[in-house]
Amino acid sequence: MKPLFQTERIICREFESADLEAFAEYRALPEVARYQSWSEYSYQDALTLYDNMKKVPFATVGHWFQLAIVTKGDKDSQQMLGDLAVHFIDGEQIEIGFTFAPNFQGQGYASEAVLGLLAYLFSELKPHRVIATTDCDNVPSWLLLERVGLRREAHFIENIFFKGAWGSEFQYAMLASEWRTGFEG
Repeated sequence: MKPLFQTERIICREFESADLEAFAEYRALPEVARYQSWSEYSYQDALTLYDNMKKVPFATVGHWFQLAIVTKGDKDSQQMLGDLAVHFIDGEQIEIGFTFAPNFQGQGYASEAVLGLLAYLFSELKPHRVIATTDCDNVPSWLLLERVGLRREAHFIENIFFKGAWGSEFQYAMLASEWRTGFEG
């Protein structure tokens, strides 16, 4: 399977069935699920997501897609680090997200993956705008978004009832013109 993009240490590609066990394993961890829409995650959840993604071509408007992030190396030595989420809102706007296994957090992999994804999106798919939303309490997430150059556009106060309590969110964005002028290369 051809990668969507590669960076110095990682490959971003579509999911393969062999990825699902590791994917479900890290998503089931409470510290990973804390700021996500799920509380529990099983292999069956991963399989359902995988099967649903195969039904729709990548970049179809109105759909979310998960992309696998693996270490570079031959097929047998690649490790699943995490995943990127891509939501094609409309023909000009894309929402992104990211989830990484705890063993691979704090090592720059997520920043490398998000920068690679932004480069891929802006150079290949050419959206007008890319956005990301994160819980205000998820400090590593919003620090990453700022580190890769997204601009905080909104602070929504108690805008979402989430896992039994009202939560607040930050929304970040980057325009294609901002990528070209300051964040490419």
